[in-house]
Amino acid sequence: MPSSPKSFYGRPPPLSSRRPAFLIIFCLLVGVSGFLYGITSFLWPIHGYRCLNTRPRSVRVVWEQLGSSGGSNDGIRGGIGKDRHKVMGFVGIQTGFGSVGRRQSLRRTWLPSDRQGLERLEEATGLAFRFIIGRTNDKSKMATLRKEIAEYDDFIQLDIEEEYSKLPYKTLAFFKAAYALFEAEFYVKADDDIYLRPDRLSLLLAKERSHSLTYIGCMKKGPVFTDPKLKCFRMFSNEDVTIGAWMLAMNVNHENNHGLCSTDCTSTSIAVWDIPKCSGLCNPEKKMLELHQKESCSKSPTLESDE
Repeated sequence: MPSSPKSFYGRPPPLSSRRPAFLIIFCLLVGVSGFLYGITSFLWPIHGYRCLNTRPRSVRVVWEQLGSSGGSNDGIRGGIGKDRHKVMGFVGIQTGFGSVGRRQSLRRTWLPSDRQGLERLEEATGLAFRFIIGRTNDKSKMATLRKEIAEYDDFIQLDIEEEYSKLPYKTLAFFKAAYALFEAEFYVKADDDIYLRPDRLSLLLAKERSHSLTYIGCMKKGPVFTDPKLKCFRMFSNEDVTIGAWMLAMNVNHENNHGLCSTDCTSTSIAVWDIPKCSGLCNPEKKMLELHQKESCSKSPTLESDE
């Protein structure tokens, strides 16, 4: 007689015996999820996140009292900082509230737009770059500026009204702030409407000079250099004329270099602008991009200049 098939019906284990297995699975899921989140955060960091230990590059300078509280986005107070950043040259790019487009063109051409790029440029040339701007009572413009600072972190804000008629006073405030923040051999005033070759500017500044105080420029326009420890200042309507007058009052060596006011990119040009048609580049936002596309502007080798 054939045997009848047997059926087996498993009885579910008691609830108490299922809990350990459930807890083990739950813990495994939590552990795997945490591991995956950690790997994802490492490979794809949150956009806009900055390390808390990263020191801000943009500062607000207020000349109220002696002593410096250090660099931060909240400002430093007048005086010479004990921990001034050491560079061969500090380049202050003079700019204003109506020059957002110019600054964007600069960041798309010869000036890096990110912290790492600015640091690499400083390491390669010995030059630190910041935009120099004052303040305004227009809350909308100030809010827009704060957003730009948060995005690019490449400014020094001066506690002085940003107004064309006050440019000589802004220039004086710039040199004071630059000297307080940076320990440099040269302090450079540049404009936001010129095409600059930082590598060639570095080469110019690195040359040996017999004079301890040297004023370098095109003697018409362009970046200028000075020792900001002056005690008496006479102001003129034009900031470059004002600086020239300051230099005449000091025992400085005047060095004229036409590479600082070239009308086109050459093997020795350092700064390019449309002299004498414009005080800088005509239509700088567009012209800056056009110049950067030319190999003679952005990719030609850096050569010694006899000037």
